[in-house]
Amino acid sequence: QTAVDENSDVALCGKKIVYEKFIYLMMNKPQGYISATEDTRKKTVLDLLGDEYKYFSLFPAGRLDIDTEGFLLLTNDGNFAHNILSPKKHVDKTYFAKIDGQITDEHIKMFADGIVLDDGYKTLPSRLKILKSDENSSEIEITVREGKFHQIKRMFGCFGAKVLELHRITMGNLNLPADISEGCCREITEQEMKLLKEV
Repeated sequence: QTAVDENSDVALCGKKIVYEKFIYLMMNKPQGYISATEDTRKKTVLDLLGDEYKYFSLFPAGRLDIDTEGFLLLTNDGNFAHNILSPKKHVDKTYFAKIDGQITDEHIKMFADGIVLDDGYKTLPSRLKILKSDENSSEIEITVREGKFHQIKRMFGCFGAKVLELHRITMGNLNLPADISEGCCREITEQEMKLLKEV
């Protein structure tokens, strides 16, 4: 083992090695993985990472339920995660969902006013966009500004509708890129980081 100054130029086999103190990843989370760093019974999102990221003590910045898919941030930068997740920031998070039941313009108004959940908590106003809807099923996009436990499922459950699929597609001003396949991740670019920090 050799001690190395993190501010020095270091090369291995002629290739320059760049030290990175903080890592920021975007993951397209699949179903079946929990948003945690370890669990004795279930697979975590860290199990999806390649070996090159195993030594950075990464953790999910926020969470997605085990059966929810889509945009998940992972980092080892606690200050960044705190700022993104701070309730004071009210960072918009947009989801695509398939709903068992018909969603109407009346529901759009209900979501805009805030939904009273089963425990009596009234959610912040949210934006509901109907992509298609008939008497049996609907496809929607919903943008929320908070992240209560199973919030979106509980919001729709308040009027008897069931969420069949849920995918997070946007966080703040940043969309999940189409080139990140399910179960894969990549580092966030400088331009993407600027979009994230605009919240």
